[in-house]
Order: sequence, then C-alpha cells, then structure tokens
Amino acid sequence: MAFVSPSTATGGSGSRAMVQSLFVSTVLLSIVSWYTTYMGMALYLNGWFAFLASLGIQSALVLVAWLIGFTASRRALLTAVYAITAVVSIAFSYVSLYTWFSARERPALVQRGLYDTISASAGQGEQQLAAAIAEARKHVVALDELTAAEKLHGHMARAQDSDPYLARIREAVAREAQTYSDSYKEGAGQGVRYSAFDRHAKLARQSLEQLTAAQQSLSAFRAQLKPNDPSDVQIRRYREVYDAIPWAEVDSQTHAAKVERPPVPTLSSHLDKTASGQEELLLAFTELVSAPTGRHVFAFLLAAFIDIIVFLLAFASGPYFHGDPEQRWPAASAVLDGVDPQVFTRDFLRKFESGPGGLASVDDQELSPGERQLCILLAGKQLATLAEEGGRKYLIDERIHQQLIESLDTRSGALRASRIATTPVAP
Repeated sequence: MAFVSPSTATGGSGSRAMVQSLFVSTVLLSIVSWYTTYMGMALYLNGWFAFLASLGIQSALVLVAWLIGFTASRRALLTAVYAITAVVSIAFSYVSLYTWFSARERPALVQRGLYDTISASAGQGEQQLAAAIAEARKHVVALDELTAAEKLHGHMARAQDSDPYLARIREAVAREAQTYSDSYKEGAGQGVRYSAFDRHAKLARQSLEQLTAAQQSLSAFRAQLKPNDPSDVQIRRYREVYDAIPWAEVDSQTHAAKVERPPVPTLSSHLDKTASGQEELLLAFTELVSAPTGRHVFAFLLAAFIDIIVFLLAFASGPYFHGDPEQRWPAASAVLDGVDPQVFTRDFLRKFESGPGGLASVDDQELSPGERQLCILLAGKQLATLAEEGGRKYLIDERIHQQLIESLDTRSGALRASRIATTPVAP
C-alpha cells in the first residue's frame, strides 16, 4: 500500500495541518479510551491480561475505523467488527468511569443510608424504652403503696389487680406466703407478705434504673452519631448500646409477651462495594437501566462519546493517509518508470500542452511506459479522452490536471535532488 502524504491527499498546507490535527486528536482520545478500558478490565482480570486485552481492543478500534474510511469492500463486516469491539470497550470504560466517579460519592451515600437506618432503629428503641419507663414508674409507686398498705392493713396479696404486672406480683407474694403454712398468720405488720412486697418494690426500682440508664445511653449514642462515620464503626457502636438494653424488663414492664425489637442493620447489607476496588459490572448496568442517576448517565455517555469520536476522527482522517484512488494512480505509475512519484508527476506535467476547450493535452508519442498506463487508466475511467485529430493525444480532465499540479506544492527530497542534479553548473 503506497503512502500518500496529506498534502497529496488534500492539496494544501492548511488541509495538511488539519489532517495532522485530526490524527493527533485520534491518538490522544485513543489513549484515553485505552486507559479507561484497561482500568475497567483490571477490576476483573490480571494486570497483564487487562493491559494486553485493552491494547488489542483499542488498536482494533482505530485500525478498523481507518479501514472503514478507505475500503469499499467488506465494509459491512468491518462495521460489525467495530460495533462488537466498541461494545466491549464502552462497557469496561463505563464501569471504570462509574467506579471512579462513585469512589467518593458512594461511600458517603452508603454511610448516610446506614445513619438513617440506625437513627430510625434507635428512635424506635427509645420509644419502647420510654413506654417501659413510664410503666415502671407506675409500678414502683404502686408497689410502695402496696408495701405500706400491707404493713398497715394486711391482706393485700388476696386482692385482684387490673395491672398484669402488679397482678403477677400479688400472686407471687400469695404463693410465697403459703409456703410458710400457719407459722405466719396473715394480717397487719411487718410479716412475710410485707417483706415480699418490699422486695418486689426494690426490684421494680432497680428495673426502672436499668431502663433509665439504657435510655440515656441510647440518647447519648444518637447525639454522637455522625452520618460520615465509617459503616463498621456505626454498626459496632450501635450494637454495643443495643445489646445493653434490658429487653426482658421492657417486655415485663409493658405487659407484652415479647416486644417487637427494632431491627439492627448488618454490615453486609450496608457495604460499600467500591471500597474493595471492584465495581460489579452487572450492578453498574442494572442501576443504569433501572434507576439511573446523573452519575450513571454521565459515565456511560462519556465512555460512549470517546469511542464514537475516535471512530469519526479515524474514519475521517484514514482516507487522507491512504489516499483516494485517483491520487494513488500516479504513485503506482511512477513505479513502472522506477522514479519518485513527485518526479514522475513533474515530468508528466512538463509534457502537457493546451488542448481543445482549455483542457490539458499530451502527445502519446512522448509518454513513458508509466505515463501511458496512467493515461489509459484515466481514459477508461472517463477522466481523459483520446483524440485522433493531428496525432494521438490524450485530453486530461481538468480535475485530474489540478490534482497533479497541487501534489507538487510541497517538494519531496527526491524532487529537490533531481532539480539539483539537472541544474547546469556555471563555468
């Protein structure tokens, strides 16, 4: 494949600079796309495997885009190859960018979500403790009154009580007194029943103190809890306070068989997946489809944008480097004469004369083998006409004539050397 310089392909230094800029832009964006693809693959593959795979994918993207730009045959197959390769590149680039964008934001979201969950659980626990403390205070007052009434009047263990907690204590005192048989008669004074009521009153005060202390600890924990604390720290501190709550006393004081305790969040359900340096590929795309946020959409669009721009730039700049067929014909014809393409073009143009209609004409007798093959090809492509009047002459299309002249706007080394060799030396 002959290489045609940008000046030959475009016909001007300004266009040449533009093509060079496009080529540089393609290379820079390809490096960015390669790096994001590599970082995405490195989350799942060995470093060397990820490096080689990403390098192969990115080079395939650029080369296939160039081939699509200047190859007419098998363009559908090349397009399919590019689409499949681009899907892989975009997928891993998206995961890499999404992981990078969420590296700081997602831990904060996870921690704030855990903070809200713990606050709700602690708030529910405080409400249950507050209800148990209110009942415990009533029970302490009631037991103090029962103890005093038993000392003054007696027979308190026989009475019925609407409060289940107090009713159980009356029954317990009555059963305890029955074990003493007739040794201790029921009545006023500091007897067995009075001592039993007094003991239950002390236990009720201790229960109230435990509940009050648990409530204070829980309130202090909520006051010190911060949404930006690490997840494991939040759960560990809350678990310490939660386990210290006397739930049996809460059940007893609130007359419940078993109070429904607030759930304690687990670390596995509030784990930051980016903390391990790996973002799940399926999770990233699931969130993109089901509940996309600005971070998801931006990461995906950026990953797709890079590969799309790489394709467009490579597609646009590829033909300039390869050259159009009309621009490759002179280079191929120069091979037949064994000269440089620009030297061939210069010598060919020197044989041009003005012909009918202002078209350039060249005598067939003056043509070299390579020049004759070029004229035959141009005639076959209807870009030249063979005129028989006044000898065999080829009339060259104006556009081909212009391209040949413009191809000499920047002289190559061979053209300069040939000029020096043909310049006569002054005596």
